[in-house]
Amino acid sequence: MGSVGIAIIGGGIFVKEQHIPAALASPLLAIKAIWSRSLKTAEDAAKLVPSDNGPVELYSSDSGVGKSYEDILKREDVTGVVIALPIVDQPAYIEKALVAGKHVLAEKPLAKDVATAVKLIEYYKKVSAETNASFAIAENFRFVPAWAYAAEEIKKLGKVTGFVVRLHSMMEQSNKYYQTPWRTVPEYQGGFLLDGGVHFTAAIRQLLGSENSIESVVAQTALVSSHLPPVDSINAVLKTKSGVVGSYITSVGTKMEAFDYHIECEQGVVKAESVKVVTIRGQGKEAVTEEKVFEKTSGVKEEVQAWAESILSGMPNPHQTPELALGDLELMEKMLTSGDQDGARQKLQYQHFV
Repeated sequence: MGSVGIAIIGGGIFVKEQHIPAALASPLLAIKAIWSRSLKTAEDAAKLVPSDNGPVELYSSDSGVGKSYEDILKREDVTGVVIALPIVDQPAYIEKALVAGKHVLAEKPLAKDVATAVKLIEYYKKVSAETNASFAIAENFRFVPAWAYAAEEIKKLGKVTGFVVRLHSMMEQSNKYYQTPWRTVPEYQGGFLLDGGVHFTAAIRQLLGSENSIESVVAQTALVSSHLPPVDSINAVLKTKSGVVGSYITSVGTKMEAFDYHIECEQGVVKAESVKVVTIRGQGKEAVTEEKVFEKTSGVKEEVQAWAESILSGMPNPHQTPELALGDLELMEKMLTSGDQDGARQKLQYQHFV
C-alpha cells in the first residue's frame, strides 16, 4: 500500500474502469475514501478495491451527517483527490479541495468553457500560494507513448509545412457513455465534440509543438445525427503562428471511420494513430518508410502514477498543468464558435501553453 492517501471523487464509468485500477496499480497511492452523489454508486465503486488496500470509507450526498464531500476534505490522511464528475460541476469541487490544501487530479476538460477555465486557474494560483496544493488535469493522451514518439519524429524532418486531422466515428445511442444524462443533454457548448474532443486537440497541439502553435481557426459545424445535439461535426481550417495551414475534420455522428493525424514536413511525413506511427523520409521512389507499433494503453495508469510522483517530489508534472488543458479547450471552443458564427475567423490566445 502506498504512502499517499487519496480519495476518489465520483463513481461513474471512467472511475470504475480507469481511475480506480490506475490508483491501485500505483505503488505510491492508497485509496482511503470514495465519494459519489449516491451511496449505492460509491458502494459499487468500492467493490473494485481489494481488501489488502486497507479500509475504504464511503461518502455521498445521501449519507447524512459526517459523510459529505466536505468531510473527506477534513481528513488528514487524505493528501489528494482524483475528481471525475460532470463537466459543469467539477470546478466547484476542485476549488473546495484546493482551499482545503488537497492536491487535485481532475478529469478533462478543464471547464465547460474558456472563461470558466481562466477563472479557475486564477483561483488556483491565489489559493495554492497559501496552501501549497497542486492542481493537475488528467489528459491521458499526453501519456500515450505514440504521440510523444510522433512528435519527436516530426522534429527530425525539418519545418512543418502542412497537416490533416481526420477523426470520424459514430456515438451510438446504445453506447454506455451516451447513457449518462449530463452527456445526452449537455449544458455546455459542443456536446460530445467538446467532452471527448479535447483529447484530440491535445494530440494535434503536442504534434505541432510550440513553434507551430495555432493562431486562428475558421470552421463550419453541423448536426448530422439528431441524437447528438447541439452539433456533432466540425470541418475546420487551422493556421499556425508559423504560417502553416492545415485541416481538422471531426465527427462523432458519421458512418465514416477514420482516426489519423498526417503531418507534412520539409523532409517527409509522419502519420500518427494512437498505437502506430509511420514515418516517411523523403518522397517518391527514394522515400524510406518506417513503422513503429506501440502496445495499446489509455495512458491513465501512467498519468495517475505521474501525479503521485509529483505530489511526493513537490514538482508538478509538465504534462498535467491546467494551462495546457486551457489550450486544448480553447482550440475546441474556437472551432465550435466559428461554426456558430458561420465560419467567422477566431483568434486564439492561450496556445503558447504547449
